[in-house]
Amino acid sequence: MGSVTVESLIWYAGAFLLALGVLVVVHELGHYLAARLCNVKVLRFSIGFGRVLAARKFGRDKTEWAVALIPLGGYVKMLDEREGEVAAHERERAFNRQSVGRRALIVVAGPVANLLLAVVLYWGLFMTGVIELKPRLATPPAGTAAAMAGVAAGTTVRAVNGHAIASWQDLRWEVLRQALDRAPLQLDVQGPPPESVASRLVLQTSQFDLQELEKDPLRPFGLLLFRPPIPAIIGRVTPGSAAESAGMQIGDRIVAIDAETIADWSRVATIARASIDKPLSFVVDRAGIRHTMVVVPRSVEDGGLRVGRIGLAPQENSDEISNMTVTVSYGPIEAFGRACVQTWDTSVLSLRMMGRMLTGELSWKNLSGPVTIADYAGQSARLGLSYYLRFLALISISLGVLNLLPVPVLDGGHLMYYLAEFIKGGPVSERALEIGQQIGLALLALLMAFAFYNDFNRLVG
Repeated sequence: MGSVTVESLIWYAGAFLLALGVLVVVHELGHYLAARLCNVKVLRFSIGFGRVLAARKFGRDKTEWAVALIPLGGYVKMLDEREGEVAAHERERAFNRQSVGRRALIVVAGPVANLLLAVVLYWGLFMTGVIELKPRLATPPAGTAAAMAGVAAGTTVRAVNGHAIASWQDLRWEVLRQALDRAPLQLDVQGPPPESVASRLVLQTSQFDLQELEKDPLRPFGLLLFRPPIPAIIGRVTPGSAAESAGMQIGDRIVAIDAETIADWSRVATIARASIDKPLSFVVDRAGIRHTMVVVPRSVEDGGLRVGRIGLAPQENSDEISNMTVTVSYGPIEAFGRACVQTWDTSVLSLRMMGRMLTGELSWKNLSGPVTIADYAGQSARLGLSYYLRFLALISISLGVLNLLPVPVLDGGHLMYYLAEFIKGGPVSERALEIGQQIGLALLALLMAFAFYNDFNRLVG
C-alpha cells in the first residue's frame, strides 16, 4: 500500500468491509430466497460468524436476522432434523426432508447470486459508459515478440485473434486469455498517423513462460501503453511525500536530475522508480529562477516490485488526456449481452488459472488473501465509483466460482454429495460426510495459509 497513514487505513478498511458486506449479503440472500421458494423454514440469516452483535426477528417464520463479530462470511441456518428436534407439523419444511433437486437449488443459489450481481454491475457500467485508455502501443523493447512482429509507436490495436478491442483493458484481457493457451497473437492494427495503414501482425507465444504473466500480461510480449511526451511541469505534490519534504511546488518545471537534462515527464518517473532511497539532485525552474533540491525516493510496491516514488504528478493537459482515452458504452440490450459474456469469460478464466496453478504452470503467488484484496478495494475506491464497481464485480465472480468448486464444506462440495445421492439412490453415509468435512477444512486451511503467506510477502517485500 506504500506509505500507510491512519486515514488511508480507514479508507482501505472501509472499502474492503463494504465490498465484503455486499458480497456476503448477496450470496446469503441467494440461499435465503431459494429456501423460501422451496418452502423451507429459515431460522437465522447471519452476516458474519461468531458472537452475535445485533439481532432481530421478522416475518411469519420469525427468522432471526443477525450481525456477528467476525465479518469474513455469513450463513443461512435452516430447519433441519439433523441439527435438533423438529415439531411434527413442521417436518415437511425441514431442509433434510426436501428432494435432492430442491436441496441442490438452495445450495447453488448462493454462488449464482454472486454471478448475477456481476452481470448487473457490468450491465450498468456498460450502459453508463466507462472511460478507458485507448489500445495504442508504444515502441516495444528490442527482442520482444512485439518488436519482432514490427509494432511501431502509435499503433492502435483493433482486434486480437478476431475479438474486437475497444480499450487497453480489452487488450489486456484478450492477450491473457490467448497466452494461457500459448496461441499466436494475431493483432489487427491501425498504423500510426499520418498513414494509419491497416495490417495484421502475428506475435509468437509458443515458447513463452506463463510464470511471466503473474504481474502484467502485456509487458512480457513488449506490448506497452503509448504515452505522448508530457512536459516535466509539476501538477500535484502528494502531502507528506519526499517531494514535499524537499520543497517542491506545483508549477515547478523540472530542468535536470543529477545533471541529466530532462525533456519530458516519463524520464522523471523512470529515474525515480530506479532510485529507491538514493538522493537525487533536482534542478527546477520556478518563475524563471532555478532552484536545486535533493529528493530521496521512498520504496513502494508497484505490480509486485519495489520501486522508488517521490510523490509528484505532472500538470494535466485536457487535450492529451482526451486523446489517450475513449468512453466505452452500449445500448441496454447489447450492454446486457456483453455483461453476460464478461461474467462467463471471467468465470472460465478463473477456473483455468486455478487449474494452471494446480499443475504448476502458474505460480501460487497469484493467490491473494484479505490484505491484498483490501489493498485493491482501497485503490479502486480512490480511483472512482466505476473502478470500485468493476472491482466488486470481479471479486463477486471469484467468490461465486470458488464456492462452486467440488470441495467439501463449500457449496460445490454439497452439490457433489447430492449428485452422488442422485446416482446411488440414497444419501451419502455419515462417515463419508465426516471424512469429506475434514478433507475440505484441511484444503481451505492450506489455501488460506498460501493466501496469508503471499499477503505477508507483499507487505514486507
